[in-house]
Amino acid sequence: MTSASGAPGHADLIAAFYAAFKQRDHATMAACYTPDATFRDPVFGELAGWRIGAMWRMLCERASDLEISVSGIEADAERGSAHWEAKYPFTGTGRRVHNRIDAFFRFRDGRFVRHDDKFSLSTWAGQALGWQGVLLGWSPPVQNAIRRRAADGLDAFIRKNGLTP
Repeated sequence: MTSASGAPGHADLIAAFYAAFKQRDHATMAACYTPDATFRDPVFGELAGWRIGAMWRMLCERASDLEISVSGIEADAERGSAHWEAKYPFTGTGRRVHNRIDAFFRFRDGRFVRHDDKFSLSTWAGQALGWQGVLLGWSPPVQNAIRRRAADGLDAFIRKNGLTP
């Protein structure tokens, strides 16, 4: 797969990343990042280095009935993007979530050095939390509580599995 500009490799890297996610292969996903990479999304905030791989491992291991689809992969020598969707039951409530995400990448040495996932946290909260999320998912206190819970969950997963850099 190549981008419209003809740059090989980076579009393939993005495609391989999401193919690994479909298979819940967190090790391959983590290998797509440079050691000093950063990741950002509305739930986990900013993660760096080995914590990115720990997050993907946690999400892959906890996933049940996970469906991943990806489209619109584009890449050149420096940047890339993709649209991806995830359908899954949210573990906290069992409610079905259909998250639509736009991903943006920067590359170095054939891997991701920066990965930003953008989606509506209030829409996610409405699906994951039900009526409370619909009514209050837009509010900073609810969004901050979601972020704290995600950070605490990742920290607990790291401790439980003895993960270190």
